[in-house]
Formats: sequence, structure tokens, C-alpha cells
Amino acid sequence: MVGFDHADDAGVYQIAPDLALVQTVDFFTPIVDDPYTFGQIAATNSLSDVYAMGGRPLTALAMVCFPEKGDLEILERILAGGLSKMMEAGCTIVGGHSIRDDETKFGYSVTGLINPKRVLTNGGAKPGDALVLTKAIGTGVISTAIKKGKAEEAWIDAAVRSMTTLNKQAAEVLGFGGVTTNHVGADALARPEERRSSAKNPAQLRSAAQTMASGPTQVVPKFDVHSLTDITGFGLIGHAREMALASNVAVRLHADAVPLLDGAVECVRAGFIPGGLKANRDFAECIVEYSGSVADERKTLLFDPQTAGGLLISLPADEADRLASELKKLDLPAARIGEIEAAMKPVIRAVP
Repeated sequence: MVGFDHADDAGVYQIAPDLALVQTVDFFTPIVDDPYTFGQIAATNSLSDVYAMGGRPLTALAMVCFPEKGDLEILERILAGGLSKMMEAGCTIVGGHSIRDDETKFGYSVTGLINPKRVLTNGGAKPGDALVLTKAIGTGVISTAIKKGKAEEAWIDAAVRSMTTLNKQAAEVLGFGGVTTNHVGADALARPEERRSSAKNPAQLRSAAQTMASGPTQVVPKFDVHSLTDITGFGLIGHAREMALASNVAVRLHADAVPLLDGAVECVRAGFIPGGLKANRDFAECIVEYSGSVADERKTLLFDPQTAGGLLISLPADEADRLASELKKLDLPAARIGEIEAAMKPVIRAVP
């Protein structure tokens, strides 16, 4: 159903009329010093793509690259951090793979479930829609400051808090993506031999899987979401560009409305610019027009590569303020940051 066509966040493969798999994979090198926190960030980032498709995480496989003579206590803490976030998401780690590598890397391959009729892609945005962003940006420049030993504690705390906040809450506000204990039947708590002795027939198993995908009762989406993506390595401009091109529309961004992490502007002014930001800007700035007096620091941060970033949501304008308000009640720094316009050039206009 969803593959390489429009650079979507995850692949979707239909396995039944009302059931599909969501599959994604992500891993990277440490961006913070604490191993446990790194594991949490890696898990949060890996799970995000499932939420960005409107799916429900189900299982995960861990991927580990670790030095042959590395301290195994560090690896244990990384794995423990990742497990804590997988448990929070209701996602079961069913295995994994490790290799020796001089540089530590960690992440997960995640599989989720989704109703094929409710798949959300980066296509589908409509002229007249509003854009809502669920998290502040700036993790890239702050991570660079951390690596250089120049980040203030307040900046680190803000970035870590953002990078370890699952997009599960935002997904639940939209009306999808949550996992509750009601999805676990009595058989799931039984011992393997007990489950085998009372094995269901294929029709019963398929029915159980469909229940897990849609929830214990029919879930009615709370908002009419037209397009959805998460903001990660390509930065806000890069992912807005993908949404615009996949939807054949243009985007108007209000740069001053985009929430920024504490310290993000200071990092830009101090020159803590990651290589990914420069690459994003070199690639995508050609389709951006700046109108009015957008501050140079904000122009730069629009291209900042994010780790475990928020969701970018395109939905009817009359629903945007209500969505932002509900997200803020959960202490998410959500904001209405722009509009969708009819296709034109430039593809993206950034205004104050």
C-alpha cells in the first residue's frame, strides 16, 4: 500500500481486507553521553514512524553495533533505556541482532498494525488546511553543542525531554495509535503450552489480530487529518517539502510561530551547526522563499535535523486551534505553524 513512492515515513503492507502491517527501521550513533538516555531516544525515534502513519506499534527487533572490547554495562544500560520506552508504547521486543563495530549504534526495526482504510501518508494535504506541529525543534544544534561540550544543562534537559517524549500522546489525541491493556486477551497471559493446547482456528486468529489493530471498540478519529508526517533528519523544511510534493500543494510557514527548544537560537549564534543541517539547507532551500523579516536564526533552524521530532499534521483550518489546545493540555508545545495553499512556486514560503 505504501512503499518508496513519496518518501513516506514507513512501509504499509496489507494482509487482510481490514488489516495491514506498518514497518520501519532506524538506528544511529549516540547523541548524548548517558547510555540509558541514548537507549530511550533511539527507541522513541524508531517508534515515531509508526505513529506518523496512523499505526499502532506491536513488535520490535533491536539492532546493536558495539565494540568487541566495550563495557557491557554500557550496553546493558542502552538496552534498558530502549526497553523502558518500548514498554511505555506497549510494543514487545521479540528479538534482535548485534555485530561488532568500533562505533556504537543502536535502534530498532518496528512493526505495527493499522486499518488499511485509515493509513495516513505525507500525501493528502489540501489547500485551505492548517499545519500543526506537536514538538519544538532544535535537537540537531543542541546535540552538536553537547558533542563540543558547550551545551548548558537547561538546553540538554529540554532536548532530552523532547527526544524521549513518545508521539503516542499526540497520536491518541488525533484518535489513533494508543495501546491499552484491553488489547491483551487471556491467551496472551497463558504459558506457551497452554496456548498451543487451546489454539484457535485461522479465522479466530485473524479476528484477534484485527481487534488489536482497531482497538477493543471501533475508534472514531477525533480530527479529520488529511496528511501526517514526523519531523526527523530532513528538518522541518525537508519534511514539509515532501508533504507538499506528495500532495501537489504549496506550504506557507509562519517561522515565528514554530516552537523552538531552549538554547536552540543560542546554539545557532554560537556556530553549533551540524553537518546534516548544512546538507538539508543545500538540498531544499532552492524551493523556499522568505517573505518579510524572518530572523536568520529561525531560517537556519527550519533546516535543523531532528531526532525523535514531533508530528506535522495537515487538517482543516477550523480544527487546528482545537487540536493545538488539546495537545497543550498534555504539556506538548504544539502550535499552528502554517497553511496549505494551491500548488505554486515557490513550494514553501516562510513568513514571520
